[in-house]
Amino acid sequence: MIKPLMHDPLFLSLKSEPATAADASVAKDLLDTLLAHNDSCVGMAANMIGVRKRIIAFDDQGIYTVMFNPEILAGSGEYETEEGCLSLLGAPRPCKRYQLIRVRWQTAEMKTCTAAFTGWTAQIIQHEVDHCNGVLI
Repeated sequence: MIKPLMHDPLFLSLKSEPATAADASVAKDLLDTLLAHNDSCVGMAANMIGVRKRIIAFDDQGIYTVMFNPEILAGSGEYETEEGCLSLLGAPRPCKRYQLIRVRWQTAEMKTCTAAFTGWTAQIIQHEVDHCNGVLI
């Protein structure tokens, strides 16, 4: 189900709780909401739809991916960029990101995965993990 977007910076600045298999409906709502905004958004975290769970969804070069409990294990190739966010009003804001990241996460079935991501996909994941950690750009 498509959910309304959360714009309250106080709520968005709270850390999210670990997700479990019981949060599958949250992941579905998150993905539905991301797809509804795919003309202006490439990634979302569950707190952006008002749910404080560590779940992110993003467009990985045309393939939509959902991660439960994502954790960035390492990053290299730091660079400065600007990012916008559907939850935050105003112009894009400056931030630092890594060109290459290593991420551990769980699937909806709670299978643990680890993989490396680069470039634009790595930047999206970092932005959404920041949301999970209560970090606003």
